[in-house]
Amino acid sequence: MSDGLSAEHQDIWRFVGDNAGSWDIAGEIPRTVLTELGASGVLCAEVQKQYGGLGLGSQESGALTAHAGSLCSSLRSVMTSQGMAAWTVQRLGTRDQRAVFLPQLTGGRLAAVAFSEPDAGSDLGAMTTELRFVDDTVIVDGTKTWITAAAYADLIVVIGKAGDSAAAVVVPADAEGVRIEKIPHPTGCRAAGHARVRLDGVRVPAANVLGGTGLSLPFLVTTALAYGRMSVAWGCVGILRGCLDAVTEHARTRRQFGKPLAEHQLVSRRIAELYAAEQVATAVCRHASERWDSGSPDLVIATVLAKHVSATQAVQGSASALQIMASAGASDGHVVARANRDAKLMEIIEGSSEICQLELARHALATGNSSVRQEEAQ
Repeated sequence: MSDGLSAEHQDIWRFVGDNAGSWDIAGEIPRTVLTELGASGVLCAEVQKQYGGLGLGSQESGALTAHAGSLCSSLRSVMTSQGMAAWTVQRLGTRDQRAVFLPQLTGGRLAAVAFSEPDAGSDLGAMTTELRFVDDTVIVDGTKTWITAAAYADLIVVIGKAGDSAAAVVVPADAEGVRIEKIPHPTGCRAAGHARVRLDGVRVPAANVLGGTGLSLPFLVTTALAYGRMSVAWGCVGILRGCLDAVTEHARTRRQFGKPLAEHQLVSRRIAELYAAEQVATAVCRHASERWDSGSPDLVIATVLAKHVSATQAVQGSASALQIMASAGASDGHVVARANRDAKLMEIIEGSSEICQLELARHALATGNSSVRQEEAQ
């Protein structure tokens, strides 16, 4: 299966192999797998080469993310988390901060980004985590929940309120006052290290505050979430590809009523639906990645569209896959069983489908047909 793949794709295949199912059942990826992939630059592939990254553009990074997603959505979730942390450092950090933190993220240290709180999920404006400054120290208090990869993290980028503004601070996971509590038995991406993070009077150097203070909370959230949404969107393409591989093999070899399953028309219809879902998700992700790579001003809305469409297609496509596979795909740890659970989670994380729909509607109401006319003019 690794023939013809790039070195980075082969790295992922070499570590994952047939292990994704057992990782899913155990609820954990071996730490050595994550640290070695991190040290190879694969976990945050868009970091520039000068900092030890691969320096990939969004298209190349997306292809790598989709490959990981086709094998193991939990691993892809860790890639999303690491990439978000690196992206936030790149976008907000000073030159000195980038020089300090980025080589750590491409050198084997693992990271998470902490947004959500028990009472601040989609409504991140309700965030209560507080950053207080005392001389050259920042004191962090608050509770974050459902933080992907936090159970593995060496560093946590914490988003919180700082007076009348907001800030992002890099907090070592082993700092005094940090408690990380793994969430037991999550529905999807079981091995992605989801955890609750409690911060009780945690003191870190003020130099760890990325870009200083005075930033707006919406700006901070949008900055990090944009990368996360793009990564999730490509991960959903991977979910669909994993399902398509499993289903086509099963339909060709499984016989019912004297002929291959694939020759039954209703089964063929569902395979067609799954194929169409993968093609639609791939097309919308490529469109968004083109916007990223070209620096287009509409990259944000293109990313929201990619995330929403890809997650929706992954849910529908994985349901079709499970219907075709029936009991053969319903065993715990099977690629289709995992896809069915993981895909649903993709409609919730990094902005729920409802939040994405609101953003898309606002954009449509504000621009009318201007986006279409602009496309036609190009």
